[in-house]
Amino acid sequence: MVKLTLPDGSVREAEAGTTILDVVKGMSNSLAKKALAASLDGEVVDLTTPVTKDAALRVLTFEDEGGRHALRHTAAHVMAQAVKRLYPESNVQLAIGPAIENGFYYDFDMEHQLTDADLHEIEKEMKKIVKENFPLVRREISRADAIALFREKGENYKVELIEDLPENAVISLYTQGEFTDLCAGPHVASTGKVKAFKLQSVAGAYWRGSEKNKMLQRIYGTAFEKQEELDAYLHMLEEAAKRDHRKLGKELDLFSLHEEGPGFPFFHPNGMALRNALLDYWREVHRRYGYQEISTPVILSRKLWETSGHWFHYRENMYTTEIDDEDYAIKPMNCPGCMLVYRSQLHSYRDLPLRLAELGLVHRHELSGALHGLFRVRNFTQDDAHLFVTPDQIEGEIQHTIDLFDEVYRTFGLTYKAELSTRPEDSMGTDEMWELATNGLQKALDNRGLDYVVNEGDGAFYGPKIDFHLRDSIGRTWQCGTIQLDMSLPEKFDLTYVGEDGEKHRPVMLHRVVYGSIERFIGILIENYAGAFPVWMAPVQVRILPITERHAEYAEKLYKKMFDCGIRVEIDERNEKTGYKIRESQVKKTPYTIVVGDQEQESGTVAMRKYGEKNSTTMSSDDFIALVQEKIATRAQEY
Repeated sequence: MVKLTLPDGSVREAEAGTTILDVVKGMSNSLAKKALAASLDGEVVDLTTPVTKDAALRVLTFEDEGGRHALRHTAAHVMAQAVKRLYPESNVQLAIGPAIENGFYYDFDMEHQLTDADLHEIEKEMKKIVKENFPLVRREISRADAIALFREKGENYKVELIEDLPENAVISLYTQGEFTDLCAGPHVASTGKVKAFKLQSVAGAYWRGSEKNKMLQRIYGTAFEKQEELDAYLHMLEEAAKRDHRKLGKELDLFSLHEEGPGFPFFHPNGMALRNALLDYWREVHRRYGYQEISTPVILSRKLWETSGHWFHYRENMYTTEIDDEDYAIKPMNCPGCMLVYRSQLHSYRDLPLRLAELGLVHRHELSGALHGLFRVRNFTQDDAHLFVTPDQIEGEIQHTIDLFDEVYRTFGLTYKAELSTRPEDSMGTDEMWELATNGLQKALDNRGLDYVVNEGDGAFYGPKIDFHLRDSIGRTWQCGTIQLDMSLPEKFDLTYVGEDGEKHRPVMLHRVVYGSIERFIGILIENYAGAFPVWMAPVQVRILPITERHAEYAEKLYKKMFDCGIRVEIDERNEKTGYKIRESQVKKTPYTIVVGDQEQESGTVAMRKYGEKNSTTMSSDDFIALVQEKIATRAQEY
């Protein structure tokens, strides 16, 4: 008999050789129906795996990453089997077909040129395979036998993969019906489990990601446990496509990207208005929370980057230059410059906590294929801050920082969850310091009552961290804010403060960003609001539409009055029909469109229409200005 320890600490006994699925059936039939894979002593395995020794067992459903991965990996195999069936004359060779975040793909080398129109037929064949409910049978063979098998099948890519493995490697194969594939697994028990899926697109992909290799055809898809979950996900994708910040950025004239500077965004006047609103708010919040703003140079010498370690560990991502026959680098991050600011004068324990904030422009060499709008760029402004504290101030300062994060994210109407990443194996520093740092982070999260998960061993080598994941209006999550404890840089730069005992001590340093990257955060906000920003952020807050030329003077009077109050206002004086100009103002997602004609001119009023509404409201110009000012001052989410 073997003993299996479950997550709740209870122990189940089973005969050696019993499959995990049979063990689960003995526990609960309903759980067995939901089970997709299992974790055995931390390794994700098939449910058909026999248990042969005492182990920790956790059943994985679609709620678990391992369960989702197994289902989607199996969906990739079902798709490959369908392609093989449908195109027998096309010399189909299989490359790789993994599960990925939110879906799966498979790469094919075949004569038939796949189009989106083919996806429907492939889906139909996949449904037949699902209905046939083939069990996925795993077997292991030697490397030599595997090479012989796939060479006979004409699967050259599989042969290449196997040949890269060690001579004594044991190869695993999975068979479902007539289809056998090279695969490490795990998979669900049968093809019948893959019930809700959708093939999404066809794309080109180089074999092994190298442009020196042949271009293959890649089919992307996704799979869920239930049809309603798939429908909700596809609806979210439709919404995301409508909200694409690259599309809206062009339509709203916010920013542009040019081949003369790939990955280097150009902000237009509208984009700068939005950007400056975010930066003004950032400065206001940080002033209230006791931060002092600094600015450090964009280019600094190699010596600095050697001290920080970036020259040795990050150089491939850095842009370098030469000045007076010496090496320099454009900064990829702000931290080392801040170290010099701190070290430029003597500090006492009375100065701590010292909070230094910087809106620093950084440059990182990203691969051209990874660039994506404002989300992945080569230069961006990082809203950094570096906090220097004594060890006993860690918990309080973390709490203070979370307070700031909470205020900022609530201002944008964003909810968030936190992840705590703890000490990795290759860490530096003493056990005592790691325990103090990690406990400080965890206590601050507990005291806030925040919903968080712990990522064991996922911290940086120089300290634990908290990451903040924001949820937007259509349910997507974005990692933005970070609080990182650092016990390395203060050591490397020999930072000290004079303690109460008159001796020099090493401060603990916290890195933290709220927005993360200003550019990326703007991209997130564009998609979150679908370009319809709250009044305080909107590039143009009010658009005035005089009906005819004789109303232009009144419109100019209103414009000056609003402009002098700090409102971002424009007049549309084009010789177009009023209805056309109203529709265009709505397309540009202007929060308030006001129409002025004879009646408004005579009574000193405005006919105001909010974005997204069909009806207008008449009010005095003073009341309207007061309304706009109140929305701006309170940073209200609604109009």
